[in-house]
Amino acid sequence: QVQLVESGGGSVQAGGSLRLSCAVYGYTTPNCMGWFRQAAGKEREGVASHLTGGVTRFADSVKGRFTISRDNAKRILYLQMNSLKPEDSGRYYCAAQLGWNCALEVADWRYWGQGTQVTVSS
Repeated sequence: QVQLVESGGGSVQAGGSLRLSCAVYGYTTPNCMGWFRQAAGKEREGVASHLTGGVTRFADSVKGRFTISRDNAKRILYLQMNSLKPEDSGRYYCAAQLGWNCALEVADWRYWGQGTQVTVSS
């Protein structure tokens, strides 16, 4: 089993930055970890993923602005978000899976955190 706990959300003005963290608990170490978000009234969408070894994927909407990294020793996943836009607002969820294909498809991810809210004002 894998338990995920997010932190680091908050409110920021457009152009600002936030860093989200996701602590991983449990005996199993996921191969894939990722971040997803869900805006009010919209479906959950993939933001970024990280495969053990460092391969990363990003949604087109965040490329060049967001980075994803992982501290394996501390078992923490990070999402650094820069140049934030109002359309980045939403609840951000940490997710994990034991497979090797870290595609940003919601249905492929087994473990989910409770989420942390990000609000970007214009």
